[in-house]
Amino acid sequence: MHINQIDLNLLRLFDAVYRTGNVSRAAELLDLTQPAASQGLARLRALINDPLFMRAAGGVQPTPKAQRLAGPVRDALATLEQALGETAGFVPMQSGRTFHIHMSDIGEGRFLPQLMVALRERAPEVRIETRPLPREQVGEALDAGRIDFAFGFLPGLKDTQQVRLLGDRYVVLLREGHPFTRKRRTGRALLDALRELEFVAVRAHADTLRIAQQLQLQDRLRLVTEHFLVLPEIVKATDLAAIMPRNIARTFGGGYAVVEPAFPQRDFVVSLHWSRRFEADPASRWLRELVVELFRE
Repeated sequence: MHINQIDLNLLRLFDAVYRTGNVSRAAELLDLTQPAASQGLARLRALINDPLFMRAAGGVQPTPKAQRLAGPVRDALATLEQALGETAGFVPMQSGRTFHIHMSDIGEGRFLPQLMVALRERAPEVRIETRPLPREQVGEALDAGRIDFAFGFLPGLKDTQQVRLLGDRYVVLLREGHPFTRKRRTGRALLDALRELEFVAVRAHADTLRIAQQLQLQDRLRLVTEHFLVLPEIVKATDLAAIMPRNIARTFGGGYAVVEPAFPQRDFVVSLHWSRRFEADPASRWLRELVVELFRE
C-alpha cells in the first residue's frame, strides 16, 4: 500500500471510530450516515489488509494493528489541523485538537479536574495529553512543538512566553494530632525544631530536596518517593512529615495539619509557559485564555 492510496477522510473516520469505540457514534461526529461510515471503514480495511475493529459489547474493539496506527494517525491529523487552523481559525465546539502539556503529577491533581470540566462544556472533542519532561528539556520541547504548554514553577526556563497563574509556598504537612503540633513555635525556633521530625521527600520535585539540604535535614529523610500523590496516605498513617506546596496540602481535606516554617526561598510562582513560535496559533491562544480564566489569581 502507498500513501497516495489513502483518503484523508478515511483517516479521520479511523480516528473517530478508535476514539469512540462505536461506528455509529463516529458517523455522528463526522456528520456521515451509518452506511457511508461502514463503507469507508470497509475501504480502509481493504487498503490496510487488516480488520482494524472487531465487534464487541456496546461497539467495537481495535485490533493490535489499529492500536499501533492510532497514535501516529492522531498526531498527523492534529498537525494538519494546527497548520490549517493558523489561517482558518479555531472553533472549540468543532475541534478534535490534542494539546500536549508538561506538568508534574502534583500539577495534574491541581489543574486537570477543573480544566477537563471546562473543556467538556466548551470544546467536548478537544483532548489533553500530559507529557512530563525533565526540566532541562521543556524549553526545547515547546519550541519544537512536541508540547504546547508547560505548567509549573520553572525558574530555569528562559526565552518563553509566560503568564503568572498563582503564588504558593512550601509548607510541612503532618497528620492531625501529630505531637509536633502541640507546641507553638515560630521563626528560628520552628526551623530548628524540624530536626525532631522524620521526613518523606519527593525525588521528582527538586525544591523539596533543596529545602531539606539547606536545613541539613538529609539525615532525617526516611522515605524518598517519586510522586506527590502517594503522600496523603503515608502522612496520615505515620509520623512522617512532608515538605510540599501549601495549595496542594489544602486539597487533601481533613485529617492533616499544616505547619509553615520560614524556609529559605519558600515562596514561588506557578506559571503557564508556551513558545513564541506558536503565539499566533488560534487554538493555542484559545486554550491559554481558558487557562488564565480558570486559574489566574
